[in-house]
Amino acid sequence: MDTNAFLARQPIADARHQLVAYELLFVDPNGIGDDASAGVALIDDILCDLGAEWPLKSKLAFTNMDGATLLSDVATLLPADKTVYEILEPMHFSAELIGRIQTLKQQGYRFAFKDFVIAAEFEAIQPLANYIKVDGNSIVRSESKGLLHKLKKNPSAKLIAENIDTPVAFRQCKEIGFDYFQGYYFTKPATASGSKPLNPTQATVVELMDKVRTGADIRKIEDLFKRDVALTFKLLRYINSAGFGLNVEVQSIRHAVSILGLQPLNRWLSLLLATASTNPTAPALTRTAISRGRFCELLGSYHMGREEQDNLFITGVFSLLDAMMEAPMESILDRVIIPEPVAEALLNRKGPYGPILALVEASETRDAAQMTKQAEQLILSSQQVNTAHLQALAWVEQLGIDS
Repeated sequence: MDTNAFLARQPIADARHQLVAYELLFVDPNGIGDDASAGVALIDDILCDLGAEWPLKSKLAFTNMDGATLLSDVATLLPADKTVYEILEPMHFSAELIGRIQTLKQQGYRFAFKDFVIAAEFEAIQPLANYIKVDGNSIVRSESKGLLHKLKKNPSAKLIAENIDTPVAFRQCKEIGFDYFQGYYFTKPATASGSKPLNPTQATVVELMDKVRTGADIRKIEDLFKRDVALTFKLLRYINSAGFGLNVEVQSIRHAVSILGLQPLNRWLSLLLATASTNPTAPALTRTAISRGRFCELLGSYHMGREEQDNLFITGVFSLLDAMMEAPMESILDRVIIPEPVAEALLNRKGPYGPILALVEASETRDAAQMTKQAEQLILSSQQVNTAHLQALAWVEQLGIDS
């Protein structure tokens, strides 16, 4: 396996912004990112490092596939019930290849085709598709809307709009009738230009973070939690989740503080601030923010101490606060007091945490050159980055934030 290969991802969400899958991509600065066999093997290698259980729980993994790899044993490396093989371009669908796809489907694998399947020479294979992907930007043009009618000839195939990068594109494709949506919109939607008031839960969490930062008496912290019973419930649920790995059940805020200490409590408060968003994109956006936090923390664990790792978790989670709170980052940081290195990373992607955040963000934009640059600066191998990446996605699933 090429040691320069990185794993990138993009979320796929439904019309309610609930994340249903990730597209996992193999990217390489040497320009061999279309090597489907190497990509599947790379993902399989990382999964083996994480153990036998599927780390993404109910989430599916879309990954690129070509004809030669489909016919090889590599096509059966990934778990059948969790994998969607995505055929990007038209290819020669020989009787052998069609038979292979049918066999893999019988084993539980699913397939996603591009909109090329509406062409006459590919009509015979359209029934093999579980998903059909279409460029969301082109479909909303009036001259392209007829395409959707043709694609819906296969009622068993769900339609995915790709390249959804703005609220307008999402709304238009939702109105047209797409089932799922993929694009940068779910990781960085547009933010408002002015300052928006905090909702009551956000205001309570911000006040809690200030109390914790200044080492306030535990009774004052408990009193704040008592204002919002749901907040207390969420915090205890997260701390008692498999992701935290405690051997005892934490039953109260006082108990949590006694086990964690005040300063580590900040990381969990940052998680609560993320989940308190009322933004329409909150389900997918919150998951992205929390996985960023864990990803940053894991990357920091290679060379940094525990306190810095906690700060990195907050850095990753807060990197999407502007989108979640619908306000510029500068105005948010006027209200949320955080360590200077965290602020420097959030505002300028500089300081000790900036390169780590930049690396994590590059994994969402498929920027292989940026991933390579930042990994080299941080003295991290692609294997370390890739393992931390999937570990972060798996950790978020253990928190149960969808329930």
